[in-house]
Amino acid sequence: MSDLVSALTSLAQLPGLPDRIGAARDACTQLRWHQALRRRIPEAAAESRVRGASASGELEGATLPADIVREVMVGLRPWPEQLDPVEQVMRGVVQATAESEHVRASVTTAPLQALARLHVAAAADLVAPEQLGRPRIEGEDARELLEIGPAPSADEVRERLGGVVDILLAADRVPALVVAALVHAEVATMRPFVRGNGVVARAMERAVIQASGLDPTGVAVPEAGHGAGGGASYVGALAAYALGTEDGVRLWLEHCCSAVERGAAEGMRVADAVLAGRTDTA
Repeated sequence: MSDLVSALTSLAQLPGLPDRIGAARDACTQLRWHQALRRRIPEAAAESRVRGASASGELEGATLPADIVREVMVGLRPWPEQLDPVEQVMRGVVQATAESEHVRASVTTAPLQALARLHVAAAADLVAPEQLGRPRIEGEDARELLEIGPAPSADEVRERLGGVVDILLAADRVPALVVAALVHAEVATMRPFVRGNGVVARAMERAVIQASGLDPTGVAVPEAGHGAGGGASYVGALAAYALGTEDGVRLWLEHCCSAVERGAAEGMRVADAVLAGRTDTA
């Protein structure tokens, strides 16, 4: 484990990254001290999950108006009995983003359990019941994120999931942003599930960012940060990571630094709206 901690820590020292990681961390610290978060963290965190689900859905090519996402997340609007394809995806996104709040306590202590719970939330309408909450087995394929190449085999997935577990178990000894970024990228690129991988990856990142103390309030909106440059920028950064080169990993980490910094800025807007009592206009 000490070798892993050393290797992960060294990633934070790649050229240009120390300043970028510091800027993201400072943005989250500034958010933490927003006046609205003295007494209204739950309200602000709930609105962050609304905006996070909206942004995550857009990265999946599924869009619903923010007011509808907000209403279904707080239980004011039921989902239709018959869901169209966009609604099927968005219900999974909403459920997984909401579930990130509940798995944050276990994401660094029981990572596979957290992954399973997020997948059940994300893919309940999308895969067969026997495929929920478990990695792909031989003969099953993931047809998502094909822009970054074909999904690894089921055998490779099992091996790489072990690596994700090791990273998360070392989270208290490694820069939080590096842990969150690597977990996100590993889940998105290995695609351990038949469907719902990108949604689960982003929900895991949200949970890790909060559990690690980078954003303990849960008010930052990292999903909005990932989507700020459009889906092509996000997928391009993942494709760079998937190359497995030092430059590719550095590019992905730079992307994640920007995403967290932008996510903290969106969190500031959330906090401003909470303070003004105007979250329903976002």
